[in-house]
Amino acid sequence: MGAVAANPAQARGPAAASEPASDRGLRAEIGKRVGKDLRGFYAARGNRPLWIGADGRVLSAAAILLGQIETAELDGVKPKSLKPSNLKDALADARAGDVESLAKAELTASQAYVRFVQALRKAPHAPMIYETEALAPVVPTPNAALQRAASAKALIGYLQDMGWMHPFYAPLRAALGKPGYSAEQRQVIQLNMERVRALPPIAEGRWVLVDAASARLWMYDGSRLAGTMKVVVGKPETQTPAMAGFLRYAIVNPYWNLPDDLMPSRITEKVIANGPGYVKAGGYQLLASWDDDAPVLDPAKVDWQAVAARQQPLRARQLPGPGNFMGAVKFMFPNEQGIYLHDTPERDLLTKEARFYSNGCVRLEQASKLGRWLLGKPLPRSKTPEKRVELPVPVPIYITYLTAAPEGATIRFRPDTYGRDTVRTQVAVQQPR
Repeated sequence: MGAVAANPAQARGPAAASEPASDRGLRAEIGKRVGKDLRGFYAARGNRPLWIGADGRVLSAAAILLGQIETAELDGVKPKSLKPSNLKDALADARAGDVESLAKAELTASQAYVRFVQALRKAPHAPMIYETEALAPVVPTPNAALQRAASAKALIGYLQDMGWMHPFYAPLRAALGKPGYSAEQRQVIQLNMERVRALPPIAEGRWVLVDAASARLWMYDGSRLAGTMKVVVGKPETQTPAMAGFLRYAIVNPYWNLPDDLMPSRITEKVIANGPGYVKAGGYQLLASWDDDAPVLDPAKVDWQAVAARQQPLRARQLPGPGNFMGAVKFMFPNEQGIYLHDTPERDLLTKEARFYSNGCVRLEQASKLGRWLLGKPLPRSKTPEKRVELPVPVPIYITYLTAAPEGATIRFRPDTYGRDTVRTQVAVQQPR
């Protein structure tokens, strides 16, 4: 990088790059040299350069790009695949100032940028369940990648922030170049960079992020943070999975349908010990099956010994009310894992630092706040059970697990409660890239 002379007048960003070069021959030369993969981008801007300033000098942003691709091993990408020597040589040759060298440097920088962006936007190694492909990482076309860079407020800032990635990514990457972190911490940072790659750069519209490692939820309007709250997530034995889906509707006054694995401890054993009256006293209701039209059963007429021996299927649900395990509302993003967000009457758990107590679902500190934000108005009240309220538009939700994440000017490390760092470290050692 030291051999590359760059233009220090970068505060102007892409605005300067988008102005015609003083020598109109540069645009003509770009038009003559550009390949079909970049032709659409340059044609749309009259072959105006992105990486060359109006004074005919290479912008500093190109040097930043070169530094990033030369250190791409930090991203788990082989630098040679990005051809950094081609860019380095082209930028050095561009110091001569002739239109041929400048055009070559311009196009080489764009090609290198596109390769780098595409490499980082490929599906990461970190496990993530996507309920629809629309939420999975998208490898942008060359035109889309370059258009986004060209429309940034400042090209230097866009590159430094790695604006094509989630905002957590660049600070994690930058930490790897700083002293003070142990070898183990650096490995944890890289594992979390993989997890961040599974998140959107900056999604348009509203979206929700849940981090199971910190047991916290964030609400975003594009890049603007609209709010945050504590949550309770799954126990180590019933972990909240890393996944993405669309929040589509709320259910006000919900039932709590007991999972089959909780039936013995929550219902069967207590009825055998205390009698069938426990069902009503506990606010529960028994049903013959999981069918929507399943008949309600009289607890006194159930063969509880057969239920205990798993010889008779039985479904139980808790009726809506102040003590209902779901609280006043739950928010649904249909998925095969049966995970959703819900209110909770167990407020004491939200005061704890480590909030790993659920069976996998996410319990909310401020369910009404989330509902108001999602709906654009307060949640409706209802005396009838299971009132379904559709969201105006589906809202993406991403659930991740970040044991290292930016916090101010530093990186905050969190306990690996789920043991996922250990598993991923073993895989990384056994299967290096």
